[in-house]
Amino acid sequence: MKTALATRTMRSTTARAIASVGIGAIGLLGLSACGGSMDDSGEDTGAEQSQEESGSDSQMEDDTSMESDAGTDEDMAAEGGAADLVGSGCAAYAEEVPDGDGSVEGMAQDPVAVAASNNPMLTVLTQAVSGELNPDVDLVDTLNGDEFTVIAPIDDAFAEIPEDDLNALAEDANALTDVLTYHVIPGQLSPDEIAGEHETVQGDMVTVEGEGEGMMFDEAGLVCGGVQTANATVYMVDGVLMPGDD
Repeated sequence: MKTALATRTMRSTTARAIASVGIGAIGLLGLSACGGSMDDSGEDTGAEQSQEESGSDSQMEDDTSMESDAGTDEDMAAEGGAADLVGSGCAAYAEEVPDGDGSVEGMAQDPVAVAASNNPMLTVLTQAVSGELNPDVDLVDTLNGDEFTVIAPIDDAFAEIPEDDLNALAEDANALTDVLTYHVIPGQLSPDEIAGEHETVQGDMVTVEGEGEGMMFDEAGLVCGGVQTANATVYMVDGVLMPGDD
């Protein structure tokens, strides 16, 4: 009987041990399963964050690229405008008017009469074409209304005219109109097209000789030419041209 009792006791103990091991194994499996779910969740979250970071980096690269392209376009436009200029006075012009509405880049944004009015080297010419010298001579709408090549005497050029002669010219509306329109050629002529004889808006022919810095407009020398406005190409010169001086 003792042997049978011992045997039953051993079997019961073994069964409890097996059950205990089984429960522990199930518990471990459960923990492992939970741990796997958390890892999967963490991995999914990490992947989403990686995708978001990758998308943000890509967007930042695109934005940077767009800004770089825009800056390049602006720089190229500015460099292109400066590269088209010709004349020994272009450096002095750039130094006197490095930026703003009267600069090379600024004048390109406005029609020619407006652009000239913003250039501190062309104040007398602006007064002459806008009716300030003579209220009967206002060429602003005409100059802004079509494409032209404008020969623009700088202020120093007007200073070379005796004051009495300049006052007499300003008082004679017809004579002033003739002089001003003699400085205007229909159509836009680039520096490599400007040489030759050209009929002016006034009706007489103006003669342009030489090339590069040595260009002469009748008897006036080139200061800086090829300056673009919204509707015209401007050549600043050091003298006032007079029709009929041939």
